[in-house]
Amino acid sequence: MPTSSTHTDFNNWSDLEIAEQIAGGDHFAFELMMRRHNRPLYRTARSILKDDAEAEDALQDAYLAAYRNIKKFRGESALATWLTRIVINEAIARARKGKRRAQVIQIDGDALFETVASEESMNQTLPEAPETAALRTEARRMLERQIDALPDAYRTVFVLRALEEMSVEETAHCLDIPAATVRSRFFRARGILREALAREIDFVYEEAFSFDGTRCDRIVAGTLQKIKNLQADEA
Repeated sequence: MPTSSTHTDFNNWSDLEIAEQIAGGDHFAFELMMRRHNRPLYRTARSILKDDAEAEDALQDAYLAAYRNIKKFRGESALATWLTRIVINEAIARARKGKRRAQVIQIDGDALFETVASEESMNQTLPEAPETAALRTEARRMLERQIDALPDAYRTVFVLRALEEMSVEETAHCLDIPAATVRSRFFRARGILREALAREIDFVYEEAFSFDGTRCDRIVAGTLQKIKNLQADEA
């Protein structure tokens, strides 16, 4: 069992060990966990809410819920999956409160799809000229707008599969839908985006919804302040 004095070994801890440390009151372990998962969880929240500030607030509240319930984590799924489900539930609740309906669209059939990584690798072998870099930045902005325009059900599946590179099974578990539905929605989302962006889409998956250090620090600081307020109320 790791102790708070061995944080340099954090990357070697199992998910259950991390949860046990946090449950034992190790706030530094909790901060390290947030920084590890901030980017994918923020992008998940944003895929539902389509608003940067709302996504940040949702993620902070989701972390607070995770902190309160960390003792319930038993390692039956990956910690990332457990956290993702909490974030999804929080984001959907916020969307409903804001009268932004989280649609569930049924799609018949199934389809094969290529992985995003294989497409990106084709464009990483050549040096990037300044004009190409400018095009890439504009294409990223176009991609973000088009992702925001996707129907709710497609958008979240696309973010989890393409941007966060979750497996079909992990995505299905997070969203509580069949694996076949994940496949068909992802395939359809990619088709919609390809129609909108054509070849430009191949350059920009990794950089979509950039997550800078300032936002990471803001989410961590905000969550830790909420925990302090919670502890003060309980005292």
